[in-house]
Amino acid sequence: MMRLTVVLLFASAALPATADDWPHWRGPKHDGISSESGWLDRWPAGGPKIAWTAEAGTGFSSFAVSKGRVFTLGNAGDTDTVTCLDADSGRTLWSHGYPAEADANLFEGGPTSTPAVDGDRLYTLGRKGELFCFEAGTGKIAWSKNVQKETGAAIPSWGFSSSPLVHDDLVILNVGESGLALDKASGRVAWKSGPREPGYSTPFPLKRGDGCLVLLGSGKSYLAVDARTGREAWTVRWNTQYGVNAADPVVDGERAFISSGYGKGAALLSLGAEEPRIVWQSKVMRNQMNPCVLLEGHLYGVDGNDRERTELKCIEFASGSEKWAQAITGGGSVTAADGKLIILAGDGELIVAPASPDGFKPTARARILDGKCWTVPVLANGRIYARTAGGRTVCVDVRRP
Repeated sequence: MMRLTVVLLFASAALPATADDWPHWRGPKHDGISSESGWLDRWPAGGPKIAWTAEAGTGFSSFAVSKGRVFTLGNAGDTDTVTCLDADSGRTLWSHGYPAEADANLFEGGPTSTPAVDGDRLYTLGRKGELFCFEAGTGKIAWSKNVQKETGAAIPSWGFSSSPLVHDDLVILNVGESGLALDKASGRVAWKSGPREPGYSTPFPLKRGDGCLVLLGSGKSYLAVDARTGREAWTVRWNTQYGVNAADPVVDGERAFISSGYGKGAALLSLGAEEPRIVWQSKVMRNQMNPCVLLEGHLYGVDGNDRERTELKCIEFASGSEKWAQAITGGGSVTAADGKLIILAGDGELIVAPASPDGFKPTARARILDGKCWTVPVLANGRIYARTAGGRTVCVDVRRP
């Protein structure tokens, strides 16, 4: 009995103080923030422990992590592949490929959507509208269809990038000018919108009384629709060059922050009235692709486009005032946990720093990848998952010994 107790104590010591799955884009609360605590935020001079590496194929899909499995997408030889990896070893548990051009267009190409896990089902979306529902444990296809061909929705210049949002019995996508919803069990279309180009953001669920609105970036606006019916609730015109409204809104109570790159800038919306009111608007934060995270009244994110000078910034949510800015190579992305920022620079440097408006003071940094890194890192169950555009995937073990 004593031996068993010792074994259990050692096993529990290998885990963070709190651990959590990351079942879909932006995590359990759709805000880019993990509830984990107790993970290693300081590393030895040689860098953190690399648990394993894998190849996922070209693309910018992030990771869904659930029940010891890691899911992502990539492309090789004009074939998109959905890959399920073992979280402990990186071993491929199953994969499924389907014909799809890499479709490079001022970037390497490949899928840009992130898988979503809902119970024992996995949902994935390709850039030309290839939608799959798999059994998450086996890779068996429950149903599949091409939503673009079925609905006639226009494909945006860089393909569909929306990650699936599973809400109640629906799968909601940013396909069509104000979204598309399908029955998650059968794939039957529940509602659809007009055929004009969508933006690139993922649907964000916003509770409203007994119902729910879904916030989307279209090609020319940010808007909200009723999750059950698709009926438009409001629209804020937001014209960005090339229609790249890609960063998800960041919501706090009755306020929503929206931001786009290509020199457009950001705004804070008040959602209390029937039509949103702009509280402030400026060019202080220009999120080209990846959204900010909001911690203790401050936003942290990457300002600027990948081919220009980019900075990691902290701004005040309520006013938009800049607190600090730090140059970051090649853009990058930010997630957070336990009051700390987890930053993956565009050149593959992984950085951890306290989220503080008082300044940028990293506690750990190490180059974990070589190559373009636009994809947001994911922390789940004491491991950080990151990848390059070419598909090189690394699992960093930040569990305490």
